[in-house]
Amino acid sequence: ELLPCKPRPKNLLFQLLGLSIATLSTVTRYGLRFTLISDISLESNPYKAIHHAAFYFGICLSMTLILAALLSSAATVRESQCLTAMGFFCFALAFCGLIPAACWRYTHSTEVEDSMMDVYDLVYEEVRRNTSSFRRHELTAIHEAFLCCGKHSPFGDTTNVEHKTCPPGQVHDAGQDCLQEIQDFLKKHMDFVFMLLGITIGFTV
Repeated sequence: ELLPCKPRPKNLLFQLLGLSIATLSTVTRYGLRFTLISDISLESNPYKAIHHAAFYFGICLSMTLILAALLSSAATVRESQCLTAMGFFCFALAFCGLIPAACWRYTHSTEVEDSMMDVYDLVYEEVRRNTSSFRRHELTAIHEAFLCCGKHSPFGDTTNVEHKTCPPGQVHDAGQDCLQEIQDFLKKHMDFVFMLLGITIGFTV
């Protein structure tokens, strides 16, 4: 009688990596700061398309890694060449997705950042010109989500905007400039994404 084989540590690792990518994709899709900017952005702004594409790509990639790990475990238990081939095929698919994703992160490092800041600039300037009371609520929501207050403006008339839209207790200074806060937040997030992709590529190879 054959004893059941324990899953290999590498297969468990790939399942963990797959779950990590799925979790990160879900946070990116449904996180307050990301969804807030996505809901406000105009159709002409590329952020909304990037936001949705990143979620679906991450979910597909995570499912491919988990499936590859499960097939490899099953192939080890059953000593099946067919399951082994299917497992290697899934790993190849994952690798073919990981490399373009890492390259896109490297070559388009500022595209997401610029599109998010463009959304803030649009809302801020419309509120400054008093063209929309609805935009004022959106700007207040951004300030509360990013814990920031206004931005440096060459017009020199930002104080009124910030008094109406900044959270209580927030004082406008260089450390709370919203464009800088958005930039710092996104840089940390993208660095974490790139690190996770790099680790996954290394173990996949």
